[in-house]
Amino acid sequence: MKNKITIKLFLSFALALLIFSLVVGSGFTYLFSQHTINMKKQDLEERAVKIAQALGDSRDQMVAWQEKEAKIGQKGFNNELYEPSQGMMMDRNKRRPRLQGPMGLGFNSVLRFLGSAAAEDVWIVDEDHNLEMPSHAGGKKPQFMYKDLPPDAEEVVKNVMQGKVTTSSGFSNMLKVPTLTVGAPIKNKDGEILGAVLIHAPLSGMNMAAKQGVRILLICGGFALLAAFLIAVYFSWRFTKPLKTMQETAEKMTEGDYTVRCNVRQDDEVGELGTALDSLGERLLIARNESAQLDQMRKDFIANISHELRTPVTVIRGSLEALSDKVVTVPEKIDEYYRQMLSETIFLQRLINDLLDLSRLQNVNFKIEMTQLNLYDVLLDVVHSSKRLGKDKNIDIILDTDTTSYPLVGDYGRLRQMLMIFMDNAVKFSPKDGQVTLSLQGDKLEIVDHGIGVAKEILPHVFERFYKTRGEKNKSGTGLGLAISKEIAERHGMLVMMESAPQIATKIIILLKK
Repeated sequence: MKNKITIKLFLSFALALLIFSLVVGSGFTYLFSQHTINMKKQDLEERAVKIAQALGDSRDQMVAWQEKEAKIGQKGFNNELYEPSQGMMMDRNKRRPRLQGPMGLGFNSVLRFLGSAAAEDVWIVDEDHNLEMPSHAGGKKPQFMYKDLPPDAEEVVKNVMQGKVTTSSGFSNMLKVPTLTVGAPIKNKDGEILGAVLIHAPLSGMNMAAKQGVRILLICGGFALLAAFLIAVYFSWRFTKPLKTMQETAEKMTEGDYTVRCNVRQDDEVGELGTALDSLGERLLIARNESAQLDQMRKDFIANISHELRTPVTVIRGSLEALSDKVVTVPEKIDEYYRQMLSETIFLQRLINDLLDLSRLQNVNFKIEMTQLNLYDVLLDVVHSSKRLGKDKNIDIILDTDTTSYPLVGDYGRLRQMLMIFMDNAVKFSPKDGQVTLSLQGDKLEIVDHGIGVAKEILPHVFERFYKTRGEKNKSGTGLGLAISKEIAERHGMLVMMESAPQIATKIIILLKK
């Protein structure tokens, strides 16, 4: 794979982290700026309310002082007089409050104090739209009139005069810098609105704070991204390492080494894939061994069938040549040759039939006739035919059952063929005047004889094809009978086995399946 997956995973992680960083950075920059502005706005609103309250209190104190002076008969100058009922200096002609004279001086003093303490510009607008601003350092006062205010600023003053604390950035063009302005109403002790306090704060400081926050975010985010990239590289390598191991394992398997294992043990899909690959290796190894066994069996089969066919063909050919060349002319000898050829021909026919039967039974597509039947009827038929087989040796055939009704789904002809093969062997290897028992007890069917038996080392091979004992009693056998019987039993879901004690008893055991 040449680390292609590692590179792809790393690039995917890196892209995801970059997108994440951009989203977080942009969101943080915007939200932090808004948060800074909101915090400043809240602080300015609190200060504006406090300044307005201080101005209102200052005005109430001055009114109280003037009332005190009025009581002792002091009058104002020119056309001015004090009306205690109004609580302020009144013009004789206009009869309206003004922020002039002592009141104006009082407000201006408070403005100078508050302005220097808050380090912000504080303006006051009265009900007559007179604009009052504190003197800056050096006694210089900015020259602005109410008429110079922009439309947005007039809207702020209007809202404040209605008793609302209002925020605006409409003074920015007027002050030549981005500015946040908060207005708060000035009220007397009776709740009457006498004017508006406007506090200006430049946004440059807030922007600098936001930039500083972003700078800190970028530094921390940079280190975090670097660490994340390193972690992404490590996890990409760790994720692809088992895949690389599995690739190497698969390559070795393609070369025929089915013993190799990747041994990837993880509780995830990669671990499941590794386990599946190891299971595949085990199955391929088993399949190869089975293939080797089948190949060996095929070779053995060809060798066995060649051997089995060679003898009768040789005998038949020799006999025919002798008869054809008139080597044998005595009638008795000629008859003997014919009988020998007939015997060998019967053997060949039996061998061919057995081979065909075995081939059909081993083919899973070959269907046998499965019908509902009574196994007891099959046993009676087998016993009847076996008695004729054992007649020459005076073999006693005994049927021992615990029932006369054993329903079973099977092929009557094949079941009879299986049992006849077992009974034929039992009769063949039993001594004269011997006994063969066919017993059905429960779900177990047994065939027992008391002949020469089978040696212990031979028992595991008795059901193999062409396996037969080399003796006088078995010279006519093909070595396929027991293999055919086993195939019939397996097609019926039965289990067949053999037990033997030489010279004592040999037992065929069939475990039935209803």
